[in-house]
Amino acid sequence: MGPNVFRHLHRVTYAECTVGNHIYYSRYLDILEAARGEFFRQIGQPFARLQQEDIILPVTEVRLRYKGAARYDDVLTVEVRVAELARVRVAFSYAIFREPGSVLVEAVTVHACASTDDKLKRLPADLCAALRRFVETPADERVTG
Repeated sequence: MGPNVFRHLHRVTYAECTVGNHIYYSRYLDILEAARGEFFRQIGQPFARLQQEDIILPVTEVRLRYKGAARYDDVLTVEVRVAELARVRVAFSYAIFREPGSVLVEAVTVHACASTDDKLKRLPADLCAALRRFVETPADERVTG
């Protein structure tokens, strides 16, 4: 059985689009951020509370692969999964769809766990427990023979 997947809906605004009526490439990072924020709220770990507990998750790496264009007023579905969960690092994988089966963007963000003064620290046990059910199965473990 695969991991749970968090889904976030986003309607493309005019402000996100270019003159050519497609989302400007860097705006996808804003959409990923919104989806990740809602994901953390859904699992009971909102960013505001984590920050009050001296925990931040700065982005250390981003990868995006563009496969299609979203346009003004499209309703997009952003799927969020946990790609990696380690002591001081968590990575998320994303797929952005306009409709089922039509992936527009695939992305990964990698985050370090740190204090608000930028010192690395372990991910808290309760946060790890909340994230664990969204961890992807490595590709080599998905193959059944």
